[in-house]
Amino acid sequence: MTTRTARPARTAHTADLAPDELLTVRRFLHDAFDGDFGDTDWDHTLGGMHALVHDERGLAAHGAVVMRRVRYGRRWLRIGYVEGVAVRHDARRTGHGGRVMDALEGIISRAYAFGALSASDDGARLYEARGWQAWGGRVCALGPDGVIRLPEEEGSTYVWPAPDGVADPADELVFDWRDGDVL
Repeated sequence: MTTRTARPARTAHTADLAPDELLTVRRFLHDAFDGDFGDTDWDHTLGGMHALVHDERGLAAHGAVVMRRVRYGRRWLRIGYVEGVAVRHDARRTGHGGRVMDALEGIISRAYAFGALSASDDGARLYEARGWQAWGGRVCALGPDGVIRLPEEEGSTYVWPAPDGVADPADELVFDWRDGDVL
């Protein structure tokens, strides 16, 4: 087995990534998600801060955090929403995902009320090990016709750190609307 030496994670805003870098990230995410990363997924990944980890083969891991508005209780808060977290197939289980999350969590802790994300079953293990908590309450979005419940997101929506320490199952999160997958 070849030992891969990763350079430190680089963080950059979407606006600071050159067009060829953005194309590389877009192709990387397409490959990392086995082709299941569409145009709206890509759009959701843009406009915030990216964390990129490179090794001798190139881009090894990526993640982004973008600003979203969420209603928690009676307040609308600015939160950091994590998008596009992926590790190249041959570089998985080498700590790159943790390095990406270190960078993104640092941004969230300095700039937002809390972080949120929608996790796959595989991703949930990484997030839970880092202290992210599955949201215990309802998950909704403020759509064109008002607040709609997103039951398919309940159980896969994670927050960090949990607002007020513990997720109350009676509470709900109402996310701002966006095209494609709302979360």
